[in-house]
Parts: sequence; C-alpha cells; structure tokens
Amino acid sequence: MTIKHSRQDFEAAFPSLIQHILTQTKQYDVPDSMIKWFEKSLIYNTANGKLNRGLSVVDTGAILLNRTLNDLELHDLSILGWMVELLQAHFLVHDDIMDNSSTRRGQPCWYKQPKVGLIAINDGTMLHSSIFMLLKARFRSHPAYIQMVELFHETTFQTLLGQLCDLTTAPEETVDLEKFSMERYLCIVKHKTAYYSFYLPVALALHYLQRATAENLRQAQGILFRMGEYYQIQDDYLDVFGDPDVTGKVGTDIQDNKCSWVINEALSRCSESQRRILDKCYGRKDGIAEMKVKSVFDELTLDQAYRQLEQEYVKELRRMIEAVDESEGLDKRIFKVFLSKICKRDR
Repeated sequence: MTIKHSRQDFEAAFPSLIQHILTQTKQYDVPDSMIKWFEKSLIYNTANGKLNRGLSVVDTGAILLNRTLNDLELHDLSILGWMVELLQAHFLVHDDIMDNSSTRRGQPCWYKQPKVGLIAINDGTMLHSSIFMLLKARFRSHPAYIQMVELFHETTFQTLLGQLCDLTTAPEETVDLEKFSMERYLCIVKHKTAYYSFYLPVALALHYLQRATAENLRQAQGILFRMGEYYQIQDDYLDVFGDPDVTGKVGTDIQDNKCSWVINEALSRCSESQRRILDKCYGRKDGIAEMKVKSVFDELTLDQAYRQLEQEYVKELRRMIEAVDESEGLDKRIFKVFLSKICKRDR
C-alpha cells in the first residue's frame, strides 16, 4: 500500500511559510514597501507551479514511515518540500533572464513584470537565501540540520554547474554543433536536472527521518540520477515530436539551439549531407530551417530510436529498483512511485 497526502495538505503549509519568512525579514528593520515587494516575489514565483518536487518530499516521508503522517510530520515535510520549491523558483527567475524568456507557467516572467527588470536577479537570490532562514528557524535543533543545510548548498552548486555547462555548450547566438556530444549532454542533465529534481526531495526526507545512511543515499542517488536522465530525454523528445495539444506548448529546442538528446542522437547517426543540413539550419530563428531539421530527424527514425531507448531505461530502472537493499530503512516503493509518474508520459 502506498500512502499519499493531497496537494491541498501540502499547500496548506504555504501561508505559514510565507508569514514566517516575512516576520523574519521584518526583524532587519526594512521599509514596509520592501516587505510587500518580497512577499509579491515569493508568491508569484513559488506558488504557481506543478509542485511535484515539493510533494515528493511529503510522499517519500509517508512511504518510509508506511503510514499517514501525523500533523507535525506533515507540516515539517511540507515545509522542507516548499524549500525545494523555493530553490526551483530561484533557478527559474535567473534562468528566464539568461534565456531572455517571455513567459513562465502561463504568465509573464517575473523580470518582465512592471518595475522589476533586472531587480529580479536580487529577488531570485533572496528566494534562495530564505531557504536557509527557514532551515535555521524550523530545524536548527534537528539531528540532521547540518546535513540538510549542506544538501541545499551542494544541490545549488551542482545545478549551477549544469547551467554553466548548458549555457557555454549551446549559446543561442552562436551555433556550433562540434561542441555537442552525448557525454556533454548527460553531464548537463545530471547536474542541472537530476540532482535537484529527483535526488534532493528523497534525500531531504531521508535526512528528516534519520534514515540517510551512506548506503541509502548511494542507492537513492544511483537510481534517481538515472531516472533524471530518462525524464530529461522524455522532455527533449516531446519538445520535437510531442503533440502541442497534449503537451500544452509548442517546442522551441531546435530554434533555441538546445543541446538535447534529439540533436545529439541525430549527430551520432547522420550522413555527411544530413550533417550539412543540421549545421546550416539548427539553432536558427527560422521556421523553414526548423522544418528542414525535423525532416532530417524523421529520415533518421529518431522516433523509433526513442521508443527503443525508453524501453531500455524502464527495464533498467525496474531492475535497479528491485535490487534495492531495504535493510537500513530505505523503501523501494519510493522509486516505483517516481517511475510510475513519468513512465511513458506524453506531456
């Protein structure tokens, strides 16, 4: 039996989280206008996402305990989950500026809001700093407090390394497919996606419940890094081959010069003439060039290649999950739930 708590349970902790951050901020004797600005940033950038990462902290805790969480456990794990969402908000605010994006989650990016602009750089950093304010206030006496602080610091650095690798490999203004490789791509995925989206929520719950043994963390990291790869490859595939009516968005990876699984797989399979088309057309803000790239992808039967790779990933992940040693308090159901959420998704 898998025990889950509702999204509403998780969201119920958000007002107290906001109130605590703002109360702490007021102690620094800043004008009310600054408090209101920070409150708007917190709510705008944190509350409107899918919340999958934050909810995963709560779900992992319930699975590990094999029961419904009591009020204290639910609140604590929800607060930890919201810290993951704050970290996500921090990354996205800065990413949108670097990518010159216009919208995020169906609304204008924060830096596109009136009077915000590049102040958003400061706002994004404040979102990150508030994580440690909350950790200190809520968990300073917890036996794993230091480990949780270090986990957030390490996760932040790992993700920024991934972002650096991504930005320097595939800048939008300079297309150079010689910089692309599957090895570089998997490095980006591991650091930029897998660490904070998959490993962090599980590691936090393990630390909170004092089950974060070296062996449990090693096993979790191995499975969740691999799952993060699978998830990102899915994203890349759906950007090019997905149905916009199902995914809810029109893919932009080709025109944005993204170092994705699709282009790297194409580069490993293409002929000289196909390579010339990719070199000429990939990363161009041009619909005709994009269609030529897609034609090469179709010629290379990348849709079929993805289906085969997906089967291999799912088979390997199931094997790894079944091999989990639960003797130190880990529970393989955590990974089964994660896999069930993403397996063969179409959005």
